[in-house]
Amino acid sequence: MGVEHGGKTYRIRAKKVRTLLTVLALHAGRTVSWDTLVGELWPGKDLANSRNALHANTARLRKLLESWDLDAQPNDVVVTANNSYLLDVPADATDAARFLRLASRGSELLRKAPEQAGSVLNEALELWRGPALLDAGEGLLCRSTAAQLEERLMTIREDLITAKLHTGRERDVIADLQELVVAHPGRERFSEQLMIALYRCGRQSEALDVYRRTRAWLVDELGLDVGRSLHELYQSVIAQDPVLDARN
Repeated sequence: MGVEHGGKTYRIRAKKVRTLLTVLALHAGRTVSWDTLVGELWPGKDLANSRNALHANTARLRKLLESWDLDAQPNDVVVTANNSYLLDVPADATDAARFLRLASRGSELLRKAPEQAGSVLNEALELWRGPALLDAGEGLLCRSTAAQLEERLMTIREDLITAKLHTGRERDVIADLQELVVAHPGRERFSEQLMIALYRCGRQSEALDVYRRTRAWLVDELGLDVGRSLHELYQSVIAQDPVLDARN
């Protein structure tokens, strides 16, 4: 985790301070109760002096902020309010918030303006620098938020590929999709997209092989059959349904 300001990047070495700032940043502009923060800094532990320990780490965070070349005083950035703390920065000040905003905007544009959607979704992906909330903490909030961000990343990648398929860029996505299908064999949407791209490039037999491999993996690993959408796509490929060539 790092903080960027004035063209500089500041790193936080102390784990508890890093977790504290992460949780506050995830609620930028909103108060976070002391109990929530204690639960994130010491998950599964019942500290007799937890409030004092939290105050001590908050003081360390403020001292760290004071050592950076910021435009505001530490007490104005990390604010104490009614048994809570608040990180007084704009809600869009974090990469996570900007990522989610761009993701939503890109998804909204997908059908009516796929080229623009692709640009917005690419901008969102450029904010991704590694596993979500890496080294941020092991508390429930950090772990659940990281899982949500990782899932949103997958849907963005699906939406970006859909945007390219809408604009006739099938050949451009095949290699990426082949990697994604291998990395995420249970994610049927990637298999569907790869089948469509291969079919449109005149590679019908390969498209059918993708279905067979995906189905075999689901049956062998999870004891499940493919979903309705993937099965219907398989039938459409066999029938060479003209709808498969439609971009919209």
